[in-house]
Amino acid sequence: MDFQLNEEQQMLQDTVARMVRGEYSFEKRLDFSETELGYSADFWKQLGELGITAVPFPEELGGFGGTGVEVQSVMTELGRGLCLEPYVQSVILGGGLISQAGNDDQKDHWLPGIAGGELQVAVALQEPQSHYDLHRVETRAERSGDGYTLNGRKAVVIGGHSAGLLVVSARTSGDSDSAEGLSLFAIDPKVDGVERRSYPTNDGAKGCDVFLDNVRLSADALLGDEGKAGPVIEYQAGRAIAALCAEAVGCMEEANKLTLDYLKQRKQFGVPIGSFQVLQHRMVDMMSELEQARSMAILAASVADNEQSTERRRVLAAAKNVIGRAGQFISESGIQMHGGIGMTWEYSFAHYAKRLILINHQLGDDDHHLEAFASLLQAG
Repeated sequence: MDFQLNEEQQMLQDTVARMVRGEYSFEKRLDFSETELGYSADFWKQLGELGITAVPFPEELGGFGGTGVEVQSVMTELGRGLCLEPYVQSVILGGGLISQAGNDDQKDHWLPGIAGGELQVAVALQEPQSHYDLHRVETRAERSGDGYTLNGRKAVVIGGHSAGLLVVSARTSGDSDSAEGLSLFAIDPKVDGVERRSYPTNDGAKGCDVFLDNVRLSADALLGDEGKAGPVIEYQAGRAIAALCAEAVGCMEEANKLTLDYLKQRKQFGVPIGSFQVLQHRMVDMMSELEQARSMAILAASVADNEQSTERRRVLAAAKNVIGRAGQFISESGIQMHGGIGMTWEYSFAHYAKRLILINHQLGDDDHHLEAFASLLQAG
């Protein structure tokens, strides 16, 4: 099988790489994270103008018509730059949910804006009690006249503080831990009853908790069939997992490069510490973990847009497990070999380590996906 990018895919990756190198230095990233927005509005605008936010959307909606492989090319470079922009949340997950569940009018209304970067979407699927199970939802949507009334709380909505549209999961029937009875709603965050409480995340981004207090919505806010959103959420979460795997590979590549450069430059007893055999062995282990992670990210990208199947579930669970473990190992080993400087705020390695740890915990950590993979094997 040929894993080389074709000419068009390579041009896409090179374009994003040049943008990141030219516009997203580590010092600028620190400044962006301290702003109220939490990322660069100018960089997000450039992503839209150059068509990067349009990559996964169909051409008839102004998109690139790209697959998981094109998304991988973009996300790897955004990972190298530790970019704070909510690409996965808005373009991959938010846009994906609307693309799959929305009717033609909803797609025509929202997707061109998402693809062009004019509309930022945030996805509110998790709740305080969810613990990676996206079907464990207590937020309720009750029928009210011709529409719905929503009540509940959504947790860790990355980019939700600045989003112009929220895609929210709510239960229209069934028990709170049932995969049946889930529905999706598109909500203007400025409507009455919506409260957003923002906070910084450990990796420098910003998120919020969303509180819904008797939020009244028209029937047009419902995405897809009532009570049938469970499979849609699972499928689009799989696409987001593949994108996160690609981002993690970009982070790991830079983390390994920083560690190797440090081993060559830092001297002890008059020689570079990279000449010590025990550190050479640890560096080899880090490179080996990266190569395994890169292979799994390629595999995840190749199945991301396939129809849902047991095999797709297995591949994505295996990829998230391997990449989560690799990111943890590279972060911990790099910090150990750097010594104290590896954890200082002013040095970029600490931020790569934080991002890798957070990627491991987004949409299920390595233990969660190991258990999921094992259960899928048993299912045959």
